[in-house]
Amino acid sequence: MKLKEDMSPLLLQVFRSVVWVYSVITFLPWYLLSGASGNQARAKRVKARAINGNPAGPYRAVNSQLKLASLLHEGVDTLDKVFEYAVVHFPERDCLGTRELLSEEDEIQPNGKVFKKVILGDYNWLSYQDTFHLAQRFGSGLAALGQKPLCNIAIFCETRAEWVIAAQACFMYNFPLVTLYSTLGGSAIAHGLNETEVTHIVTSKDLLQSRLKAILLEVPRLKHIIVVDTKPTSWPDLPRGIMVHNMAAVQELGSKPENIMVSRRQPVPSDIAVIMYTSGSTGIPKGVMISHSNIIAGITGMAERIPNLDENDTYIGYLPLAHVLELSAELVCVSHGCRIGYSSPQTLADQSSKIKKGSKGDTSVLKPTLMAAVPEIMDRIYKNVMTKVEEMSSVQKTLFVLAYNYKMEQISKGYTTPLCDRLVFRKVRSLLGGNTRVLLSGGAPLSAATQRFMNICFCCPVGQGYGLTETCGAGTISEMSDYSTGRVGAPLVCSEIMLKDWEEGGYFGTDKPNPRGEILIGGPNVTMGYYKNEQKNREDFFEDKNGQRWFCTGDIGEFHPDGCLKIIDRKKDLVKLQAGEYVSLGKVEAVLKNCPLIDNICAYANSDESYVIGFVVPNQKQLTALAGQKGIRGSWEEICNHAEMEKEVLRIITDAAISGKLERFEIPKKICLSAEPWTPETGLVTDAFKLKRKELKTHYQDDIERMYGGK
Repeated sequence: MKLKEDMSPLLLQVFRSVVWVYSVITFLPWYLLSGASGNQARAKRVKARAINGNPAGPYRAVNSQLKLASLLHEGVDTLDKVFEYAVVHFPERDCLGTRELLSEEDEIQPNGKVFKKVILGDYNWLSYQDTFHLAQRFGSGLAALGQKPLCNIAIFCETRAEWVIAAQACFMYNFPLVTLYSTLGGSAIAHGLNETEVTHIVTSKDLLQSRLKAILLEVPRLKHIIVVDTKPTSWPDLPRGIMVHNMAAVQELGSKPENIMVSRRQPVPSDIAVIMYTSGSTGIPKGVMISHSNIIAGITGMAERIPNLDENDTYIGYLPLAHVLELSAELVCVSHGCRIGYSSPQTLADQSSKIKKGSKGDTSVLKPTLMAAVPEIMDRIYKNVMTKVEEMSSVQKTLFVLAYNYKMEQISKGYTTPLCDRLVFRKVRSLLGGNTRVLLSGGAPLSAATQRFMNICFCCPVGQGYGLTETCGAGTISEMSDYSTGRVGAPLVCSEIMLKDWEEGGYFGTDKPNPRGEILIGGPNVTMGYYKNEQKNREDFFEDKNGQRWFCTGDIGEFHPDGCLKIIDRKKDLVKLQAGEYVSLGKVEAVLKNCPLIDNICAYANSDESYVIGFVVPNQKQLTALAGQKGIRGSWEEICNHAEMEKEVLRIITDAAISGKLERFEIPKKICLSAEPWTPETGLVTDAFKLKRKELKTHYQDDIERMYGGK
């Protein structure tokens, strides 16, 4: 994972001699003053143990061997109480922040496309007290519009402050909240709304116009649409019987004495707080029933892994709140009095697609200390920075590479590099505001190369986590003192994990040197099951003799001697080739995604065939440069469809696969290049950028037949 040091051996030796002298002079005072020995001890200590001595588990964190944690604070056992606790302890502190829109304009690109660009001002903040009153009035207003306790209400909205206000209102008034991804297709949205029988939905003006409007006739029970945008808009062409309300108007209705004075039915811990529809990566989205006690147990476990979390932290919220990772992260922050500033992937950084050149992105203004990201976003940052490194002058590039490799060596020993951080990596760190102290990664496996890059260039630990919607996003998170890569850490204090033998894949709890098997997660964070889907509940959930719920994840893991888990495979990603070899498609993709030429890749294999193929979204800048070297000209689509470019990319991919130690039968033999990027809007990936294999197979069916010789 070291970068190539492209300089004369003599200069390299001089540099290493200077570093050696510097290290000798500064090491002892730094070692004594920085507490490095304590960090090393924490990194190397055993973090979880099997409670019964069985190598397959169950494993629990060393500080929850006797009992799993389920509460943040004694007596605070429902989500409305969690927020009330925060309001009592941090009433005047900033809670939710939104940037002011100063101007918006259309910018014509060289290719004729028109992009919307914005200039944004400072963040405007609501205090915890303000947020509480707005949520209380909104809940009261919903009740006045006929929303009943224990009856479902839907939210279909982008990540923004109003989402959280609406959610807190529902938690207060015991309205189970149905969450749907804003990128789901029309049929999936209608399925979720009809299955949960909602009569009220909270949405935005844009989503009502672009997504909801077309399916309203398919959702006959829907009566009330609440639009969160401040500007009132008339909707004359909606089906008869549907009323559209503005969020502010509903809050005004709720603030009337005859409504606000009506006593509310408070939830109990076992009541459903959220019915969270999955992203549908394996078919029709399933609604996961999550109780108040489930979420509180999950955020209790997560909060324990974030050191020194308190009201001085700032979190940037931009991932979909309909995803369990973002919702849990924000609830963790709220429970500790942090402030949350809202953003979007299009306005996150100064270079983001909607930010007008010369103006500031959200991270530069907010300067967050905490941030969650899915690997897809971290991979993009990694590739963009490394591309810029390649464009540096030889002196700048040499300094960056030497500093990078030096810091990698120091990190592997558990040491920090304050001088390198200040002189070399400060500019890269400023891409995320410059104050980030913890990065949380979840949603999919993070490659070792990207994780190490984030550690080095952003000068902060990356807590890689593992969890699912069915476990409230909670399962494991690596400790911040653990700088190892490729692992997801030890079980959280709210969870225990055991490994179940999977004979077909050849994974057993008795395997040496490490026990392996399907990951089963148990604990108070394991949810109530799927909404109206008893068959799947019987397949995926079970209760043990002590009444504790367990979820069968379908992921394959192994436990290391220090109690940390590594994800090594997935049952659904395993394909048996014609000659009997098993190929893990996820493993192939993880290795090849580190190739600078690849923005995204989906490996595919048919059991009737003898080899793997792949669909590749190439990096436009890299592929265009490669085409220029080969003398190939044309539009982006023409370059991607050129047989010579396919052949050249396959050669580079094969070299990367060999370097990544893939087996011969795991290396794709044929590929097709896709000019179209895979975004949630295309329906080919989820909101967390997980591949939708079924949709990708349908989309590329003609190419599959061509690559397997059918055409």
